[in-house]
Amino acid sequence: MWEAGLARRRIAVLLVAATVFALFLGTGVQRTLRGANRNQKPSAFSGDWILPASADDPPAPITARVLTYHNDVGRTGQNLEERILRLNNVKPEKFGKVGVLVADGLVDAEPLFVPNVTIAGRAHNVVFVASEHDSVYAFDADDLAPLWHVSLLGANETPSDDRGCAQVSPEIGVTATPVISVNGDDGVMYVVAMSKDSNGDYYQRLHALDITSGAEAAEGPATIAATFPTRKGQTTFDPKQYKERASLLLQDGIVYTTWASHCDMGEYTGWVIGYNAATLQQATVLNLTPNGSDGAIWMSGAGPAADAEGNIYLLDGNGTFDKTLNAVGFPMNGDFGNAFLKLSARGAKLSVADYFNVHNTGAQSSRDEDLGSGGALVLPDRTDISGKMWQLAVGAGKDKRIYVVNRNAMGKFNEQDDRAIYQKIENALAGAEFAMPAYFNNTVYFGAVGDSLKAFPIADAKLSTSPVSTSEATFAYPGTTPSISANGTSNGIVWAVEARGSDAGVLHAYDASNLAHELYSSSAVAGGRDAFADNKFITPMIANGRVYVGTSNGVMVFGLLPDDGRKVALVNEGGRK
Repeated sequence: MWEAGLARRRIAVLLVAATVFALFLGTGVQRTLRGANRNQKPSAFSGDWILPASADDPPAPITARVLTYHNDVGRTGQNLEERILRLNNVKPEKFGKVGVLVADGLVDAEPLFVPNVTIAGRAHNVVFVASEHDSVYAFDADDLAPLWHVSLLGANETPSDDRGCAQVSPEIGVTATPVISVNGDDGVMYVVAMSKDSNGDYYQRLHALDITSGAEAAEGPATIAATFPTRKGQTTFDPKQYKERASLLLQDGIVYTTWASHCDMGEYTGWVIGYNAATLQQATVLNLTPNGSDGAIWMSGAGPAADAEGNIYLLDGNGTFDKTLNAVGFPMNGDFGNAFLKLSARGAKLSVADYFNVHNTGAQSSRDEDLGSGGALVLPDRTDISGKMWQLAVGAGKDKRIYVVNRNAMGKFNEQDDRAIYQKIENALAGAEFAMPAYFNNTVYFGAVGDSLKAFPIADAKLSTSPVSTSEATFAYPGTTPSISANGTSNGIVWAVEARGSDAGVLHAYDASNLAHELYSSSAVAGGRDAFADNKFITPMIANGRVYVGTSNGVMVFGLLPDDGRKVALVNEGGRK
């Protein structure tokens, strides 16, 4: 009797377990795998299943966020929490184009990524995309379905025309990469949009968008307007003379905007304007060439960088530099054209805290060979062989040199030579830098115009004067801004977009430890499977097993392909493949 009762109890337990296991297979597995981007729900557009890339890939929690240009305020370009893409699975037979996020115009801004955003009562991993048609989109990063779309145009407005300049054409809307602030379950995206009305008036506005809906937050938008004192009175910000090319920076509760010209045409100067992130009230204004001219801040789309103390670093374009210096070595009239700059925001007021200018800065500006085409990168603190700690930043412009500055003593200006700078590497690059470098694992990666992608290691707190490895491919104008994916220090991959013209973009992936080892090239895949239309100044964004590349009409999405060779659903106009 006892044995029979035990047998019956065992059977009952097995039945219950079988029922629970069946329910688990039917629901829980799909949710778990979808959350880890391993098994996706049926495409809302095609009904096809996108299968996991490998059955032995364990689910992993999604923790990485890409809230700002090049991943962090130091602008290192590294995502160190990428657990899906690895050196052994990024290859043409396993990796390729998996979707398209369609937009209504050029996508010049780098896409951003936030996991676990609650939209309409459901949690989504979300990719945010902004276009030159003044649109902002939220897409589900797993199945690529659209979640919301908003226009930033006011009543009776259109995006700006190109202002007679082909740099951003045919229209100017959102050019700069936005920035996102996340606090618990709430999040706000800050984005600058340019437009014009039926009367021919132009507007630059800073919007604060709720990332769950796209609705305006913080009493936005704020119309960009500013004045700054000069020796003759004041200079006034004219919205039609500027575009916001450099990415936004959010630092210590202030959203910083920086302003570029249209093809160096007309009268312009170098503006930095900050807004309170909570209220969108103007917080601070600085003009870098108030008593001169030019000095645009554009950096080929890179954003101002910041260090742990809240100092801001940027490279200024060709413009007036006052060679007559005051008692502390600063330009007498406050004009800092063509400078590597450190800005202080102490007391909620921007000021130039330090700078470096090359000894022949005037000649460089006159022939448009300035630093302003490149972006600044704040390096992690380095220790030399004596044990001394150095705080450094690195940048390059159009003169083929790499400049490394000591952030605590940048070098200022000497008309005779540049010996006061921490390090200057002559002819380090084969061409001009219309991009910015990336940093990973004690190495800095540059991709100048007409040059290979180059890896410069750091030793004794100095950048190597020659690269330790280079790519076989070279990159025509505008060169390339690399991005890094890695799991800590392992599986480091350098991603770079090559513009070949005629809408023929190429995505490259390299072993970060040896750039001669190319893992993947979209152009090497037969039949044009991974082809896409290129765009200028594009920085790839990597998050949760996917690589996002801005194009002339949206964002191309790359990732691991289905193991069984089934086609991957490609989303396009009208939701058809």
